[in-house]
Amino acid sequence: MGTVQNQWEPRIPKWPFFAGDCVLLGTSYFIYYQSKLPMGTWQILFVVVCVAGGACLGIMPFLLEYRLAQKLADARTLTSVLAQIKSIEQVAGQIGSATGRWQTVQEQADKTALLAKGISDRMGAEVKAFTDFLDKANDSERATLRLEVDKLRRAENDWLQVLVRIMDHVFALHAAAVRSGQPRVMEQVGHFQSACRDAVRRLGIVPYVAEPSETFDEKRHQLAEVNAKAPPGALVEETVATGYLFQGRQIRPALVRLKANGAPTSGNGGKQVDNQSELHLRADK
Repeated sequence: MGTVQNQWEPRIPKWPFFAGDCVLLGTSYFIYYQSKLPMGTWQILFVVVCVAGGACLGIMPFLLEYRLAQKLADARTLTSVLAQIKSIEQVAGQIGSATGRWQTVQEQADKTALLAKGISDRMGAEVKAFTDFLDKANDSERATLRLEVDKLRRAENDWLQVLVRIMDHVFALHAAAVRSGQPRVMEQVGHFQSACRDAVRRLGIVPYVAEPSETFDEKRHQLAEVNAKAPPGALVEETVATGYLFQGRQIRPALVRLKANGAPTSGNGGKQVDNQSELHLRADK
């Protein structure tokens, strides 16, 4: 790079200036040599002019080279700035593209939420219609309709479990992002989790987590160890799995771990719940 830059350094021929300098200095010396002492005013003036002109000619090429070098440096700086601006424009384009994709995901999530809400509303209307019809039907018809209602309720329970499992995976993804320690990943996954929670809230599902140092509550919390019991006044250390409410009714408590000073007592060796499906089954029962 040094060789390439040196090829573009400005060079001004200096010999014409040095030649003019020599001529002026020689002229001043000739005037001094030919004049009689003391010299007259005009002779002194010519000598001063010749010496000053020679000094100017000696300095002029270096000044011109300095000005050219300064202009060249400014041009190089401008070129570097333009390259950086182009790079920033590319980054801005990538950010815009990513934002567009996130908006598309949000729109799809909203559509899915609206579709699920419509299904839930239709299911509620059908259940009500079946209930009214059961009041007027005979025993055999009521038995048949009860089977249909049970199917609808099982379907509702199935899609409710599906949504809960999806939210569990989103919570696990957010926990992994927090453990990664990368701020951008934590921020993006946090926005994604918030969007998913807003979507399921429209269906009546409200997720909640236990705050650190919160007092353990058997109605809202469940220990990670199977068949373990928490001592009185035990404090929560962290939330392992999110708890959920559906239309004001708790469908699963939050799975938590206690602090060391509030360790649970267990009669089976403190076996922990590592399988999310096992947690769902216990909550459903």
